[in-house]
Amino acid sequence: MMSPSRLLLPAGIGLLFLIAPAFAQTPGQRIMAEQPGSSPRQEGTVRVQSSISFFIVGPTGEGDEAQKLRERARRTVYEMAAHECDLLREVLAKDCRMESVNSSININRQYGQQQEGFNINGSMSLQITLK
Repeated sequence: MMSPSRLLLPAGIGLLFLIAPAFAQTPGQRIMAEQPGSSPRQEGTVRVQSSISFFIVGPTGEGDEAQKLRERARRTVYEMAAHECDLLREVLAKDCRMESVNSSININRQYGQQQEGFNINGSMSLQITLK
């Protein structure tokens, strides 16, 4: 009598031959897999990701000046993201759509020779249609 594992191997190979044609790609056909929750990409589009890091000197406490400095840092990231589509249209895009913008601010307290301020990291993801 054959062991169950010996019976499963031929059955698994047979199932592979039944499923494989469904994933075959014919000339001129393009198969794209999208992550759940992401917007579908159309033919001729490219996803562009850009990031920036910078440092702003200033107070890092809880006062009004520190709050204004954090807001200025976020505003800078958002303004750069807004301008990114304009830049892409000048260089290589027919159309541009922003998908996401992220910003993070980390305190850099004064230790030794370093100045007190904020380290800012920003990133953006855009989808463009090529010219």
